[in-house]
Amino acid sequence: MRDRPAPKSSGSPNGPSGPDAEGPGAPPPGGGRGRRRVDRNVKLLGVNSLLTDVSSESVNAVLPLYLRNVLGFSALGFGIFDGVYQGMSVIFRIFGGTIADRRRRHKEVAGAGYALSAACKLGLLASTTAAPTAGVLFLDRIGKGVRTAPRDALISLSSEPENMGESFGVHRALDTVGALLGPILAFALLWLTPNAYDSVFVVSLCVAILGLGVLCFFVQNPPKERLDAARAQALTQGAGLRELMANKGFRRMAVAGALLGAVTVSDAFVYLVYQHRTNMSSTPFPLLFVGTALAYLLLAIPLGRLSDRIGRAPVFLAGHVLLIVCYAVLRGAGSGFLTIAVILGLLGTYYAATDGVLMAMGSAVIPDELRTSGLAWLTTVTVTAKLVASIGFGVLWKWHGPDGAVSFFLVGMVIAVPAAFLVLFRPSTRHEVPAS
Repeated sequence: MRDRPAPKSSGSPNGPSGPDAEGPGAPPPGGGRGRRRVDRNVKLLGVNSLLTDVSSESVNAVLPLYLRNVLGFSALGFGIFDGVYQGMSVIFRIFGGTIADRRRRHKEVAGAGYALSAACKLGLLASTTAAPTAGVLFLDRIGKGVRTAPRDALISLSSEPENMGESFGVHRALDTVGALLGPILAFALLWLTPNAYDSVFVVSLCVAILGLGVLCFFVQNPPKERLDAARAQALTQGAGLRELMANKGFRRMAVAGALLGAVTVSDAFVYLVYQHRTNMSSTPFPLLFVGTALAYLLLAIPLGRLSDRIGRAPVFLAGHVLLIVCYAVLRGAGSGFLTIAVILGLLGTYYAATDGVLMAMGSAVIPDELRTSGLAWLTTVTVTAKLVASIGFGVLWKWHGPDGAVSFFLVGMVIAVPAAFLVLFRPSTRHEVPAS
């Protein structure tokens, strides 16, 4: 298929810069006035995600310490686990979306994913050795992958086109609140019962069941006519992956994302390196996740708006420049409050500048009929690169220690950012990718 032309802009060669901008991501005519309120289904899905994130993030906040200190994972073992753990959900995202489209039962497929993740919290209580625990956690990530695409489809199919951005904004805001509350809950439980990780797993199970209940008893599948229209569009995709790979803009974004992802240190390793250098106790460890999430929550909207004004590729690359500074501070600074505040602030700002921005870049060059699968493939490529990075970081930690591993990734990111810049801003795509 031919590459899609860049969205037209009003006044800036780098992308939409005003209310009259056209193309993907542009505001609806009339400045959004008179839009219908966010659908009840979307709000309920937001509550469901809030509760689910409280459950999952409370576990994720203690997971590095639990696996390293209680189950005895080595740095290499944790690197392998962390890479596979982060990648499992993305691999199964395409599977969940395909099943939901074919069966036209988005709620039921999403519910199966939520139920699997909830059951895994019970499995954590029963597992006391490394192998079964890792297996349970991998199943939890499969559940996340299965539920994500059908859930997002439910949001989309429950919203009017002119109200889509607001609907996803409301959902993501509630989701992020859960990501903030989960680590705080873990911190409180460990403060009350030091090193009693089982208490975190029990409470996480209870909250996960509440979230599943909201989905099962209150969320509804969209009307049949909406599902028929979506299914008809999905069935026209045919050789979708081949068409995507023929799109130069998509290919170059995938290459840039893979280059940068391959030298990105996972959050868990950043926190473990800091704990290793400062001998931080396990009780305040979950609050590190809170700091990153808070910075992300505060800056996601402003940086998203900035990307609309100056172009998304520059903001995306700038986010990775911040990672260079973050790794330098982690490698060379001391153990004071200012140090960890800078590290968490830079990490959260990096996510705010890259997480949604990459999806917006992809949306501008992926045709409508391939939008869901295209974004899923783009995410799969970048997360697979990060999977390799986590394994590599674990190997380097084992051979050269945490400081040596951070130094290697710091140099790698210094090389990868200019390389990604050249990929995204090649003359043939100067008006294709940066303008997205």
